[in-house]
Amino acid sequence: MTDSNRHFSTRAIWAGEPKDLHRKDVATPVHHSVTFSYEDVDEWFDVALDQRPGYIYSRNKNPTVRPLELTMRALEGAGEAVSFSTGMAAISNTLFTLLAPGDRVVGIKDTYGGTNKIFTEFLPRAGVDVALCDTLDFDAIEAEIRKGCKLLYLETPTNPTLKVVDIARLSRVAHEHHALVVVDNTFATPVNQRPLDLGADLVLYSATKYLNGHSDAMGGILCGPKDIVDRVFHYREINGATLHANSAYMILRGLKTLELRIQRHNENAQRVAEYLHEHDKVEAVFYPGLPDHHNHTIAKAQMDGYGGMLSFSLKGDFEQVKRLLPRMRLAHKAASLGSVSTLVGPPRVTSHVELTAEERRAAGIPESLIRYSAGIENAKDLIADLEQALAGI
Repeated sequence: MTDSNRHFSTRAIWAGEPKDLHRKDVATPVHHSVTFSYEDVDEWFDVALDQRPGYIYSRNKNPTVRPLELTMRALEGAGEAVSFSTGMAAISNTLFTLLAPGDRVVGIKDTYGGTNKIFTEFLPRAGVDVALCDTLDFDAIEAEIRKGCKLLYLETPTNPTLKVVDIARLSRVAHEHHALVVVDNTFATPVNQRPLDLGADLVLYSATKYLNGHSDAMGGILCGPKDIVDRVFHYREINGATLHANSAYMILRGLKTLELRIQRHNENAQRVAEYLHEHDKVEAVFYPGLPDHHNHTIAKAQMDGYGGMLSFSLKGDFEQVKRLLPRMRLAHKAASLGSVSTLVGPPRVTSHVELTAEERRAAGIPESLIRYSAGIENAKDLIADLEQALAGI
């Protein structure tokens, strides 16, 4: 039976494991060696040219990192995968590989704050024309693609307001105009959403989040056709944003429980969102699993689950946020997301700290917004904690 015929949970555990008959390791070993020795110069040369399997230098490839890439390749049904030191390294290396001065990229206004900075600051400095569209105005996005587009960049659900973008629709239009489609799938994970199956060319992740799942390792992943991913790999190996072997081991270990964890994340976020939706001190709740979510129908069509991320805005201003957060006991007040433990924080000091208040406002992010990454604790306990916290403001 091939990997493609196996279920997700089986591929997550077995797809990337080295087929080395001389070892009996149940867990992939961590190879800390920076360089690898060869007695035969001809063999060394062949490995260096990728004409036979092997490893030369860990900035390029590493025997602990490679199984992680092979596992993600299998989970996405992609031709190839390449890893990075962080999620932002995955995003920046991909964009700077595929875009050149004079090219035009179309994106959306609702992206992670660091991604937004690449579009508004770094790519224009490199001579790339950037058009950022209202995230939910698909007609406007299509119109910008028709004006000329080398690459369409999407993030869905978006960080932090959980907007949902129609991947299939926009991919069709992009391909009609010979543009590549890149999707940041960090919030959804391949358990809940598979952009490549919906027509995207490339899918990327901050592996620091759900793929790892324990807030103890950083990394990034890109998956897609081998010819394109190989180009990004070459950029990465020269520019040096390499994933460390120990982080690769931690993320690979996290992948083995990804499907189980995501099922609980989905359940908890749905129940928390429903509770907050009815609370009289909450102005609005942003979660694709709620029937009144602006694009619930699209989410239902392209996602198998709605994810562990939600956000909600309080009635009042930022002072209400400052009162609420210290009262919460079953949530780390911290940046990041996707951990087994619940994490909360306002975009003002987490995902969009790089933006000014005016820029956040323009992006539709209220100052009273709180991003809530539901962990895998008991949902009743999470709701009880929110109830007592909200009662005190």
